[in-house]
Amino acid sequence: MDRNCLFLYAITDSGCIGQRDFYEEVEKALQGGVTILQFREKNLSTEQLTEKARKLKDICRKYNVPLIINDNVQAAIDSGADGVHVGADDMDVSAVRTITGSDFIIGATAKTPEQAKNAQIQGADYLGCGALFTSPTKHNTRPMSIETLKEITSLVQIPVVAIGGLTYDNIDIVRGSGIAGAAVISAVFAAQDVKSAAEKLRAKLDTLAISTRQ
Repeated sequence: MDRNCLFLYAITDSGCIGQRDFYEEVEKALQGGVTILQFREKNLSTEQLTEKARKLKDICRKYNVPLIINDNVQAAIDSGADGVHVGADDMDVSAVRTITGSDFIIGATAKTPEQAKNAQIQGADYLGCGALFTSPTKHNTRPMSIETLKEITSLVQIPVVAIGGLTYDNIDIVRGSGIAGAAVISAVFAAQDVKSAAEKLRAKLDTLAISTRQ
């Protein structure tokens, strides 16, 4: 996979979007410079996820942005998404790879160096590491220090995405950490002007010496 597509990684949350049109807000995020989109909706069935993901895939194609489905491998396959992201308590990366094949993007959550090494060995294409800060969209998350994040990026060869409560005001913490990109949820989708929020985040990330952009 192209490591640069991980640069500004947006994760959907319908709770943040509220009464605004879901698909319109997603498209605004892509217009603002989001480079990869993860469809994350925990309360939908596989059929509902698949139906919505197909619509999102059409939008993502317009902007050449990969679509990743959170957790649900079947919905990712059925919708024609580009990949799936699995958590530490979900299906093993190696099992997902057996089902999906080599061309499917598989992201994995890693909260420790040991988990990061294991995910890489099993065939993950990238890692999501955090949470660096308390997140309004994820409760009971265990914080990760920036030192642990740097240890992970130096330990593995696959790209790492930082996640967890990152906003325009605190994202400077990732400077020089070796990450390929940063994942955000509310920093984009809770904003009243989603496109502008994405534009500002992308511009700021460009100043933070993200190593894989060089």
